[in-house]
Amino acid sequence: MALLVPVLGIEEVRAHRGWFLFMGVALIILGTIAIGSAEIMTMVSVMLLGWILLFAGIFEVVHGFARRAWGGFFVNLMGGLLYAVTGLLMVSHPGVAAVTLTFMIAMLLIVAGTFRIFVAFSTPIHHRGWLILNGVISLFLGFCIMSSWPVSGMWVIGLFIGIDMIFDGWTEVMLALSSGSGGGPTPPQAAPA
Repeated sequence: MALLVPVLGIEEVRAHRGWFLFMGVALIILGTIAIGSAEIMTMVSVMLLGWILLFAGIFEVVHGFARRAWGGFFVNLMGGLLYAVTGLLMVSHPGVAAVTLTFMIAMLLIVAGTFRIFVAFSTPIHHRGWLILNGVISLFLGFCIMSSWPVSGMWVIGLFIGIDMIFDGWTEVMLALSSGSGGGPTPPQAAPA
């Protein structure tokens, strides 16, 4: 029996191929700019996150007071205050927030890398080499960040965002180029009975 798997959305990509290509090139350019000015991108990202947390906290506190009769008033109030204070601290001290977030990213990479390597060696799984490689790369990145911390806190977040934008852009470009302009693959027909 032939497997009938439609190529989902390929008609949409093909119909708007130019837009996907433009979007991909724009993301590659913006990602390159972000990497070139990683410190500015880090500060912008931290400030944006801070403002979002601040406004979310204010809205949650207002919601809590507006619905005081509800049993979750205290949860809304405390959660909102935590968001608002964290956001205010991030907005007023973006450098400290960036350094702190970078430390947390480095620790996450080190713990995740160690865990992946442990699982690869302690569990019988296929293709364990990829899991080991993933763990080694995570450990390497975590230790690289920590080796220059706290200075790395000023550029790591912007660098990671820039790299993500570039890969996203290349994905869009390759999707547009591989979609072609023709009819594309047609699903196989089931054999007559």
